[in-house]
Amino acid sequence: MLTIIQLITLVVFIATYILIIDERIHRAVAAMAGAAVVVFLGIVPWDSVLTHIDFGTIFLLMGMMIIINIARQSGLFESIAIRTAKMANGSPIMVLILFSVVTAVVSAFLDNVTTVLLLTPMLLYITKLMNLNPVPFLMAEILSSNIGGAATLIGDPPNIMIASSAGLTFNEFLTIMGPIALVDMVIIIIFFLVIYGRSMKVTKEEQKVIAKTINSLDEKGAITDPKLFKKSVVVILLVVALFFIHSSIGVYLNVIFPFVDPALTLEPAEVALIGAAILLIWSRVQPEEIFEKIEWTALFFFAGLFVIVGALVNTGIIEMISLYMIDMVSTPFEAMFIITWFSAIASAIVDNIPLTAALIPLIHDMSATMDVYPLWWALSLGACMGGNGTAIAASANVVVLGVAAREGISISFMEFLKVGMVVLVITVAVGFVMLCAMFGML
Repeated sequence: MLTIIQLITLVVFIATYILIIDERIHRAVAAMAGAAVVVFLGIVPWDSVLTHIDFGTIFLLMGMMIIINIARQSGLFESIAIRTAKMANGSPIMVLILFSVVTAVVSAFLDNVTTVLLLTPMLLYITKLMNLNPVPFLMAEILSSNIGGAATLIGDPPNIMIASSAGLTFNEFLTIMGPIALVDMVIIIIFFLVIYGRSMKVTKEEQKVIAKTINSLDEKGAITDPKLFKKSVVVILLVVALFFIHSSIGVYLNVIFPFVDPALTLEPAEVALIGAAILLIWSRVQPEEIFEKIEWTALFFFAGLFVIVGALVNTGIIEMISLYMIDMVSTPFEAMFIITWFSAIASAIVDNIPLTAALIPLIHDMSATMDVYPLWWALSLGACMGGNGTAIAASANVVVLGVAAREGISISFMEFLKVGMVVLVITVAVGFVMLCAMFGML
């Protein structure tokens, strides 16, 4: 039986979720309002508010936002889009394959929304030249973005949250989720070619005309600031390199500087902030311009959610749910199955960020009776791949559909659902089998 405090906390949590799903009130406002209520009622004491906020997640997102916004000013992403279009040489099938691959790779290391926001206009331009239905190309781009984002620690917000809370490294994500994303990408590209391949045909003469038009585009001309372009590329490569070695940075530094402790490590958030600071200093851009473009609403949304979930922890609700789950499952395999499919289906309906925030402390509590290491990957798989299920399941989905709508291209909720849910089932099923194989559960 729930106590009054637990009941109030649950009502606040559910009400916040409803407001986030409803979208008539901005999700950041909904999260902050929910946080304000639990603090006002003393469920989360004011002096412990900061202990519930995962600043590893907040600062990692902030650092990457700064790097991306500076790089965007140089024309880096427009140049990538033009180079990709030229490589396709006017072939519709190659356009779909190359844009899907580039979207997935870039989304693995940079923000998904930024990636699709900058690649979508070029994709629409090419499909217009080809006089082809742009819907299959846009769908492939959306799904590739979500699959690519699942591959790395920094590719998708749920991964950032999981890594920060569970202490997982960049290399662990790349080793475990990377192969899953790669296999899923291959399967989805084949899926799209089978479903839409016949409608992606142009004559050889048309292909030559299209290739000539695309080849007339100047990828170098897209680079508005060559110096900033070079600096951005150098810093992005440095940041990616540091992500690879962040958990053993002391070993490498000790070779050059013997006084450095070999046990020294860097948190992913530190890497992102170091990269952001270097690029801000080196580029000499006005910080006001960049700070204005940081998605502060997203950061406050995260902060509010962390406080609300903290209320669930403080009142013992998370512990109650974890004990129920422990009684319901008898093996780590069963727990992994439930978390994978629950998070995948739920993420297709509600935002995967609050869902992940709610499940993280649940998994921590389950560590008392079982090895929860596989469960972190089950959550990552479900939360990230679940974003492919519906038109509103991930931010990248909403952004691409919005850009398409402004160009008069409509993709209905049901049209997206028919493809998205099939992709969700395929990618999650394949990923789950691969996770079971990796952890010896087959």
